[in-house]
Amino acid sequence: MKKSFLFNLVIVILIFVVLYVLFFTTLHWVTRHGEEVKIPDLRGKNVNVAVAQLKEMHFEVNVDSTYEPTAKPLSVLKQVPDTGSIVKQGRTVFLTVNMLTPPHIPMPNLVNLSFRSAEMLLRNNKLLVGDTTYKPDIAGGAILAQSYHGSPIYPGEMIQQGSKISLVIGNGLGNTKFAVPPVTGISVDEALTILNQYSLQIIVVPIDQLSSISDTLSAIVVDQEPRAANEAGVADSIKEGDLIYLKIEQNPPPEDIHDNNINTTKSVNNRH
Repeated sequence: MKKSFLFNLVIVILIFVVLYVLFFTTLHWVTRHGEEVKIPDLRGKNVNVAVAQLKEMHFEVNVDSTYEPTAKPLSVLKQVPDTGSIVKQGRTVFLTVNMLTPPHIPMPNLVNLSFRSAEMLLRNNKLLVGDTTYKPDIAGGAILAQSYHGSPIYPGEMIQQGSKISLVIGNGLGNTKFAVPPVTGISVDEALTILNQYSLQIIVVPIDQLSSISDTLSAIVVDQEPRAANEAGVADSIKEGDLIYLKIEQNPPPEDIHDNNINTTKSVNNRH
């Protein structure tokens, strides 16, 4: 009985010894100790090149996508683990790749915002600032208009991310004074051509509430405010960005057209 017990005890001990030796001899293989490698810098590389490089290093790869307007399509934007990390082979490396086709988003409203706020809003929507032009306006530093490819683009219109948005920015009222251009007796179209050279803010209104305007551009300017000269015959002046009101009538009789007080021989002085 004792011999049988001792024999079994020896067998059990031998089994434990063998298992102990096997455990520590295979631990190196199981944990892949010594097979740790450094993650390469993949940012900016084409996704196909990056994936091939990781596969050669025996990594698994998971690819996701987003859009960044300043990066090349299908280039790697981000990687996890980051560049230089020491990891074991077989680990999964996560890549964020730039989309090939930019998504569309609703155009934000930039009008009346400061340039800095408009620039930030464009950046947050992954849009770019295009050409910027300045126009005399009382709203100095504010966005007056937004356009895309030369045409106005309105809030809510769908536009591709990465598009360049051109901005018109107010730069305050100019200090340059000049004589008020007389534009009575000509069509609105002709008057606008003349006045737009002076960077004035033009407001067109009917001569009275009863006037019927069938075609604004062909209607005739019958009066303006300010006029070219005051009632004393003294020439008036105006600054860039100032308002000028044009009163119009579709087919006015000659007596309705104001002569702008310019038919006077009195001296001309600048009252400002």
